This record gives sequence, structure tokens and C-alpha cells, in this order.
Amino acid sequence: MINLHKNKSGAALISVVIVLPFLILIAFNYTNLATNHVTLGRKEIFRVQTQMVADAGLDYGMNRITLDQNWTGTSGDVAFDTTNNVKTTYSVIVSDVDSDSKLMTSTAKLYRPASSTTPQSTVIINADLRKVSSGNYSIVTGVGGLIMENSSKVLGGDVYINGAVTMSSTAQIGLLTTPVNLNVAHQICPNPANTTYPRLCTFGENGQPISILNSAHIYGTVKANNQTTTTGMTNPGLISSSGVTPLALPPHDRVAQKAAKTSDLTGGAASCTTNGGTKTWAANVKITGNVTIEKTCRVTMQGDAWITGNLNLTQSGSIKPSNTLGTTRANLMVDGSIVSFRNSSGVINNASSTGIQLIAYYTTASCSPDCSDVTGTDLVTSRAFQTIELNNSGSGSGTVFYAKWTKVTVSNSGQIGALVGQTVYLKNTASITFGTSAGFSTSFWLFDGYRRSF
Repeated sequence: MINLHKNKSGAALISVVIVLPFLILIAFNYTNLATNHVTLGRKEIFRVQTQMVADAGLDYGMNRITLDQNWTGTSGDVAFDTTNNVKTTYSVIVSDVDSDSKLMTSTAKLYRPASSTTPQSTVIINADLRKVSSGNYSIVTGVGGLIMENSSKVLGGDVYINGAVTMSSTAQIGLLTTPVNLNVAHQICPNPANTTYPRLCTFGENGQPISILNSAHIYGTVKANNQTTTTGMTNPGLISSSGVTPLALPPHDRVAQKAAKTSDLTGGAASCTTNGGTKTWAANVKITGNVTIEKTCRVTMQGDAWITGNLNLTQSGSIKPSNTLGTTRANLMVDGSIVSFRNSSGVINNASSTGIQLIAYYTTASCSPDCSDVTGTDLVTSRAFQTIELNNSGSGSGTVFYAKWTKVTVSNSGQIGALVGQTVYLKNTASITFGTSAGFSTSFWLFDGYRRSF
């Protein structure tokens, strides 16, 4: 008699033997697929993490470009983060494409484990930067700000003030038909000053940055941090009470000009005091001592000049840059505490309608005149000290008068090209129509394109 149950058991075993390898194969494939998904997921996480680090590198690069437009990049890889035995780094390289565009490349790497020398993930991002400029300023001041009294007027050229603006009597900025742009940063805190001076004031700290008294008036677009009062401002007047950043005063390489000296004169030999006479200063001359130019005597500058003492011009004495300089503005660097233009004296433009840049480096700080920076109470004292004075028709229609750490005072003046100083003080009938840029305009960089490099 045949055992049917035994035969059925054998049939089931055969089925298991046949099906089991397929089940094992399917399980292996699913396991392998799951492992691959985990691996791919981990790689994607690493890639995203590396991408974020590359973005951080671009942010860092943009911040550095904002501080120094000549910044060329990091010196190598910069450690960004080390967490859970994973290390990330970035490096940034900036190259000039032309005067108005740059290429910034951020390379990010991820190492796992952190001690590894071979990155598991690398992301390279190229960003195009575009230069944006605004304003062509004819008055720029540091923390001392702009003070205008009596019937003084600013009738042309935009104005940028790091400190504050005080206007009284019939003082005026802009015209009804020709408004100007005025930016005021309110960088005059703390008060009283300490080692942190100068810094931007916060809202409600140390008053408002613009004070307009009597019938003084501003015609133009006004942006002033912490300003709420709009009296005395039209066309259109105050449009923003925030967002004005302090503007660095124009650069000048004092060290390079000193190093370029090729000849010497005494102050007496460089002075021009003969009625109707003339003198010539060679390019890159160092003049030791005080210099006087008077009695319609004229000095011709063939290039940069450096005076270690004071400079006094009076009785129609004048300085003129050589015609051979063309549109290149020569620098007249003065270390003394007095730079005076009186009684119709001034700087005469050359045949290319170009004047000079006169820079007064004196400061009340002990490092004068070679200070690389002046802050704190030294800056408070220096900003109130007058070095450059233009009075009784002192003029220079194509010249920039620049008091690096101190004050420029203009009273009853003729035509002025531009004024730069920690403080600019206009009084009496100093009605000035600016014809010259202060030598720079504000500029900043924006991202103009963004792409990954594979």
C-alpha cells in the first residue's frame, strides 16, 4: 500500500529547494538596493552639506570684498566645521575680469573621517560679481560732520557725511531746480568718547544727525540714520532713516609718495614772494620747513610735492599744476598744522582744467603726521582742529582740499572743486558751486551670476 502522505512531504521539500534560492536572491537584491539607497542618501547629504559650505565661502568672500575691493581670496583652505567626525573646509579665489566685474570661485570639501586627507565630496561654485557705483561726491566728511552757518551754500555735487549736519541762518544745500543727494551716517557715538569711538549711533542715542535752524534748507534726497524730523527738507526731503553706512575717506598712499622723493628744497627756497615772480617745483620734491606764496607770485608743480611745515598763500599768490600733467591730479602733501589761502590766493587749473589734491596730514595725536589711524579721544580733538582755511576769495575750482584728520574751514570763498575732511565748516558767504569730484564715488559689488562647476 502506497503512503500518499509521504509523497506529499517530498513534493513540498522539492518546492522549498526550488523556491528558496529565488527568495535568497530577491532578499539579496533588496538588501543591496537598500544599501545602495543608504549610500546614495549619505552621498546626497554630504553633497548638500558641501554645497552649503561653498555658499558660506561666497558669503565670506563678499564680506571681504566689501571691506577691501582689492581682496584676492583666502590663502588656502579655511576650516568651516568639524562635527560627528566630519570636517568641512572652503577656499575662495577672486580674480578681476575688468574694472567693473570680478569672478569669485568658492571650493568646498568634506572629509569623512575628519582625519582623512582625501575629500569624500567637493563642490565648486563660480559667481560673477558686478560693480555698482552711486554718487559722485563733492563734499565728504568724517565724524566731525558738516557745519553750515550764515548764508553759506552748497549748490552742486552730492554730499556724504559720516558724522552729523548742523545748518543755521540761511544756509542751504541744493537748489529748488537742482536738488542734491545727502547721506548722513550718524557715526558720532559714544558721547563722551572712549576707545570705541567712532561707531554708529543707535536710534535715540545722541539726538538726530541733522539739525536745521532758522530758515536753513535742504533741497534734495536725504538719507540719514536715526533721523525722524523732516522740517527744512524738500525735493523730496527725507526718504530713509536707516541704511547709511560710514564711507571711508579717499585713499592716498603717503608711504609711497614719501618713498618716491627724488629731490629736496628748503622752505625758503621753495617759497615764492617776488611780486609777479615764478617758481617751479620738480616732481617728487621734499620741501623741509614752512612755505609762503604771495604777491601774485606763481608756483608751478611738475608732479607730487611734500611740505614738512606750514603752507601760506596770500595776496593773489597761486599754485598751478604743469600743463604736462594733463588730467592727472598731482598730490601736495602738507605735514604742518596750517594750510591757509587768503586774499584771492588759490590753485589755478592747468590747460586740461585740472587742479591738484592738497592733503593735510596734521593731527593732534602724538603720531602726527604719520598716523595710520586716529580713533578715540584723539580723533575727537583732531576733528575740531582747523588745518585748511580758505578765506577772502581763496579758491581752487578744480582742486580737492583734504584734511585727513582735521577740519576744513571755508569763509567768503571763491570757487572750490571739492572738500574732504573729518569736519567741513562753511560760514559767512561761502557760496560754493562744486566742479570737481572728491576723487571717488561709493561703490559695492553684487552677485550677477551663480553656477556650479563640474
